[in-house]
Amino acid sequence: MASGAVTILVVDDEPAIIRSLSAALTARGYRVLTATTGQEAMDQVLQGSPAAIVLDLGLPDADGIDVCRRIRNWSEIPIIVLTAEGSEDRKVAALDEGADDYVTKPFSMPELLARLRVALRHRRGPALGLDETVLDVGDLRIDVGRRAVTVRGVAVDLTPKEFGFLLVLARHPGRVLTHRMILQEVWGPAFGTETQYLRVYASQLRKKLGDDPEAPRLLTEPGVGYRLVDPEHDAGA
Repeated sequence: MASGAVTILVVDDEPAIIRSLSAALTARGYRVLTATTGQEAMDQVLQGSPAAIVLDLGLPDADGIDVCRRIRNWSEIPIIVLTAEGSEDRKVAALDEGADDYVTKPFSMPELLARLRVALRHRRGPALGLDETVLDVGDLRIDVGRRAVTVRGVAVDLTPKEFGFLLVLARHPGRVLTHRMILQEVWGPAFGTETQYLRVYASQLRKKLGDDPEAPRLLTEPGVGYRLVDPEHDAGA
């Protein structure tokens, strides 16, 4: 392993998951640290300076959401959480506390590795509200200053709210944003629970962007939020 290998911290109390993740990450050139409790995780973050964390929410000594919150209080390190099937409320809570993404158990290793690559590439990228000049996400281009959108060079006419919705997602391509995050950024703090707005606007955006139902740009994460597909998502590590 190269001395400059990227370090990943894996936090889980299931030995089988620790072993499989460690083997998969090591095989792809990462350096792996492990922890089986919340306290060990905090110690490893402080001592090992990992570039990203894969964090199980079901730890024996602490709630993984609390661990996520504690880390986020002083660090911008990317965090991908592992959640149980059907625990949408836990996914939302973790994302709202600063997690970058989630993978549901049982998970596929290629999916987790892809999520990890996205998190590392965008390393807590530009904050919401920052006025970049131009954003390119695959064949989608957003000129922030001109508030103009094109797909494969063809102009797309969006309403102000549609533009705001798309812009929030485009600033974090490949990352799931919760309903509350999007609503509060685009509609304002008083609209954190009006999820019906997002269903309508997501449908309109898909039509205007010419999304292929078989390969959509804008993905719905049921019960959680939305994700703008990162074209590099499935790129090799």
